[in-house]
Order: sequence, then C-alpha cells, then structure tokens
Amino acid sequence: MSNTVVGLPVGRSLCYLIVAGAAWGTAGAAASLLYRASDLGPVALTFWRCAGGLALMLVVRAVRRPRTAVHAVGAHPRTKLLRIAATGGTFTVFQVAYFAAVQDTGLAVATVVTLGAGPVLIAAGARLTMGERLGGGGIGAVTGAIGGLAVLVLGSGGGAVRPAGVAWALLSAAGYAGMALLTRRFGRSGGGGDPLAMTTWSFAVGTVCLLPLAAVEGLMPHTAEAGQVIWLLVYVAAVPTALAYALYFSGAAVVRAATVSVIMLLEPVSAAVIAVTVLGEQLTTATVAGTLLLLASVTGLAYGEMRAASAARRQALLV
Repeated sequence: MSNTVVGLPVGRSLCYLIVAGAAWGTAGAAASLLYRASDLGPVALTFWRCAGGLALMLVVRAVRRPRTAVHAVGAHPRTKLLRIAATGGTFTVFQVAYFAAVQDTGLAVATVVTLGAGPVLIAAGARLTMGERLGGGGIGAVTGAIGGLAVLVLGSGGGAVRPAGVAWALLSAAGYAGMALLTRRFGRSGGGGDPLAMTTWSFAVGTVCLLPLAAVEGLMPHTAEAGQVIWLLVYVAAVPTALAYALYFSGAAVVRAATVSVIMLLEPVSAAVIAVTVLGEQLTTATVAGTLLLLASVTGLAYGEMRAASAARRQALLV
C-alpha cells in the first residue's frame, strides 16, 4: 500500500498536521475573548465558525479549481454523498459535544476526557477496521501522550467532574475518532477526493445542522465591542477552522490514524503557550512537564511514521 495520497509525501503530511494542531489551540483563546466581549453561546459560536469557514473555503475552491481539482476515482455519487454526510456529521458531533462538555464540567475535565479518550478510540478503531498495528513504540507513545495531556490539563487546576459533562466529552471523543478514521480509510482506498472539497462539505453539513440549534440559543451576539467580536469571529473562521481543517484532511488521509490523533494533541500545548504569553496565566511545573511529554510523544510517532514510509518505499523499489 502506498504511503501517499494524490502525490502528497508523508513528511509534508506530518507538517500539515502539526500546523493544524497548533492552529486549533488558538481557537480556545479566541473563544474565551469572545465570551468576555459578548453573550455568544457555544452552539452559536460553532455555527459561525462553520459558516465562516464555509464561506472562505468556497472562495478558495473557486480560485483554485482550474489548477487543483481532484476527484475520487470511480466513486459513485451515492457513495460520495454518504462520505460527505458521515465526515460532516462526525465533525459536527465532535465540535458541539466538546463545547457542551466545557459548559457542563469545565474546560480542564472536558479537554482531558475528549483528547485523552480520542487516541485510545482511534487506535482501537484503526486496529479493528483497518488492521493498523501500533507496535510497542506506538503504544508507548500513545500512553505517554495521554499521560502528558493529563498532567498538562489537570495539573493546572481542573474543574468539578460532572457525569453529564464527562458523557458529552466522551461523545466528542467518539466524533473526533470517527472523523479521523473515516478520513484515513477514504485516503487508503484512494477515494478521499480533494481535501479542500471534503473540508468545504464538512463545514456545509455543520452549518446546516447547527443553524436551528444556534437560532434557539441566540444566533446574534449582543455586545458593546462589535469591532472586536467581528474580528475574533473572522479569525476563528479563517485560521483554526478553514486553514487548520484543510491541512488536517490533507494530512490525515496519508498518515496512520493513531499517529494523527497524537499529533493533534499539540492543540492543548498551543493553548497552554497562548495562555501564558497572551492571557497572562502562570507557567506551572505541570504545564512544563505535560508539554514536554506531549512533544516527546508527538516527535516519537512522527519519526516512526517517517521510518515506516521510507521502508515502504525501499520495499516498493525492490519489488
């Protein structure tokens, strides 16, 4: 099995995923500032994130279509529709359930449960559905990443653990795992299609599904700082949404699902750095230890992925 999709090298895919994970980490800080400046709720914020990302992706696709349009080879229209619905649906569940968990049980517990359970669910799902083996090194890296995340988040002072919030976080982890596994499976089968198209359609599904719920919660924010709110919404739609998810879907189609899940744990590392440098939070021993453990796990898995790709290329040349 080739280790590239539509000619995308594994090394570049890993870089895409690292940038995506770091960009995702900025969304939390932007959301915190939005909550301070307006009465916007989590569902409405997610709706505007999807709607803004959709608008930007439509512009990008219109500009790039003549040069980079790539389609799934041999895919039936009904199959394409099912893939769009499945990926967009898991994306929407991942986003909304996470914000619901944060609202119910606090940021610390919601983050450690969602992002801690994610790699475990993805590793199990990849083993059961695609036969991907982690090996001893991969299992150690996943374990280290989960431990690092626990130290990073819980060590900084977690909130109260509420069963309903934990349930939402587990649902969010399941949505994220489903999205990662579907992306990897489509990439392996050669039917992943254009990552920009998949990103655009995922935002479209999220926008349509969230509109009625956001309308009930309160679609339009009430604020005395309209300029700041608009700027933050544009940023959330552009960087941690349109850019990050386009890079994510490109990279996740090539790299092993379990590796993707651990690299994406760079999100809380990025958030911790922003919290210290921008929001003025104190740098604790737990923050440093958890960040270093996470980065070591990400580096180990990325190195293993590169070695596996190199070995596969050598084997292909011999054959």
